[in-house]
Amino acid sequence: MVVYAFRMTHTPTVLFVCVHNAGRSQMAAGYMQALSEGRVEVLSAGSAPKDQINPIAIEAMAEEGIDIAHNVPKVLTVEAVKESDAVITMGCGDACPIFPGKRYEDWELEDPAGKDIETVRRVRDDIKARVQTLLAELLTD
Repeated sequence: MVVYAFRMTHTPTVLFVCVHNAGRSQMAAGYMQALSEGRVEVLSAGSAPKDQINPIAIEAMAEEGIDIAHNVPKVLTVEAVKESDAVITMGCGDACPIFPGKRYEDWELEDPAGKDIETVRRVRDDIKARVQTLLAELLTD
């Protein structure tokens, strides 16, 4: 008789949080979804969400082939933090509840709200590099 042992693998969950959940956290979530190819569960939320995604952020991400146009800003909940393995904040660190055993990072990024496309592209490219680093770390843990 042959017995096969299967190792259960945990899919990490990452929560991206910014104040309005309309720019930075949406771009980060878009990159993580695209780059992880389903290997990471992705959430995003805001401490004071807007009613729509920043149209310039949508445009900047579309240039990268990532569609965030149909995303909806969501309010940050304790449940979202609890179910996440990594919580990445972007300018709203104090609004995020802290739970032991979770990875927390605060990414200091310029808020793209009201900025021109060149500024938003710069923020987008910074986010992409950080997401790539985070993804590599999550998948080797």
